[in-house]
Amino acid sequence: MTRIATGCRLRRLTRQLEEYTVHSRPRIVIIGGGISGLTSAHYLHRRLGDEVLLTLVEGTPRLGGKIATVPFAGHAVDVGPDALMVRSTIVATLIDDLGLGDLVVAPNASGARIWSRGKLRRLPAGTLFGIPDRLLPLLWTGLLSPAGVARAAFDIVLPRRRGPQPADPTIAELVRPRMGAEVFDRLVDPLLGGVHAGRAEELSAHSTAPDIEGLARTNRSLYLALRKRRRAAPPKTGATALVTLRGGLATLIDALAARLVGDDIRLGSPASMITRTDGSYTVDLSDGSRIQADAVVLATSAGVAADLLGSESPDLAAALADLPYVDVATVCLAYPRSAAPVELDGTGFLVPPVEDKLVVGCTWSSAKWPHLANDELVLIRCMVGRRGDNRWLNLDDDTLVDLVHGELVEAMGLTQQPIERHIERWPEGMPQYTVGHQARLDAAGMALRALPGIRLTGSSYRGVGLASCIVDAERTADSLAALLAGDRPLTEVAS
Repeated sequence: MTRIATGCRLRRLTRQLEEYTVHSRPRIVIIGGGISGLTSAHYLHRRLGDEVLLTLVEGTPRLGGKIATVPFAGHAVDVGPDALMVRSTIVATLIDDLGLGDLVVAPNASGARIWSRGKLRRLPAGTLFGIPDRLLPLLWTGLLSPAGVARAAFDIVLPRRRGPQPADPTIAELVRPRMGAEVFDRLVDPLLGGVHAGRAEELSAHSTAPDIEGLARTNRSLYLALRKRRRAAPPKTGATALVTLRGGLATLIDALAARLVGDDIRLGSPASMITRTDGSYTVDLSDGSRIQADAVVLATSAGVAADLLGSESPDLAAALADLPYVDVATVCLAYPRSAAPVELDGTGFLVPPVEDKLVVGCTWSSAKWPHLANDELVLIRCMVGRRGDNRWLNLDDDTLVDLVHGELVEAMGLTQQPIERHIERWPEGMPQYTVGHQARLDAAGMALRALPGIRLTGSSYRGVGLASCIVDAERTADSLAALLAGDRPLTEVAS
């Protein structure tokens, strides 16, 4: 009996010790299972190891967010983002850490086109977001009229702008007065507007093109500043900055998810509210369950974050609710090889808003990516939807495909109908960093000082690209790891 009683006490003590160990470990809830949420989890584990309990909440039935890879025309094709910028060492290191280095695919380096003045024209080398640093190649492309090229050259002799300047100028306010309307409308707007699905006349230069803002503030001439920058730049190494993964970018999502084995993953039940009680947080889910947390990472859209935290911080909700979004869609079309009258020489094309087309940009996927090359088919990926253009939004899929196909016939001379299609609609798919974006972030940061342990990350804040999201997720994880270790004050806000 004594041996049995002793055994029972030992088991009871073991259970108590296990419970104490679990409850003494900090619990972090990550809301949002896209690239930002998954990489936040990855970096938190890298910083804190098994000393942290992670719960990841994703309102939809799958992980990945806007990264989605589908079977299409015999290939795995991305219907959200299709490329990853690896110029940052953080991104390149992540790929290696996940064991994906052998799957990296670089694009064929044959250049992009712009649909301008009635035809597809090659984008000249030597531009920064469309601002040229060489005028003769620009003239030869026919992208601009001769008068438009002459007006761009006038920037060389224009005096420095005098008088007060906007604190947060738009890209248009920096480019148009220096280089004229044609450079802006037919080069800058399709390039920057295409990346953001926005209009460069509304986008904050500080938040979307800080290089342009810096050049404009410190130099008299944009053209001469770019030429000087090009001469001072180190020689190119030949390594590409933009890559994808064989099997699609869902491979990246799968690899990140595989690292979360043992964590608490909640799919299909979105968070409904976050409340603060006695120094910790309660996350309510729509299925009625509750999760207690020492810290919460919101890897969601700004609007969702505003709704979740509105009861705790009306000021934060007001700052985040002002960030606009644009609905976008991806239309993937497969054509017989014989439908294209000429070999596709390039990676695709962009369409300036002044052309008044539905298509914002088009990727010739089977020409751009070697792993999607196909002797029998041409794979084309079109993006529709930009700020101020909702003509496509209520169209059914058949009508949308017909209209997109018609524009491809006009631009590329296609001679046959598509034989396969896939349409992916992304409501509020692209945040817009309009004028005042940094001020909104600053206001949100001030409001967050009253909510220690809350962090915001994702494409709504400091960069819309996947690489920017990954870099910001690492910053977020570093900030929380330091906070939980007691190295930083609880009121610190990641910025």
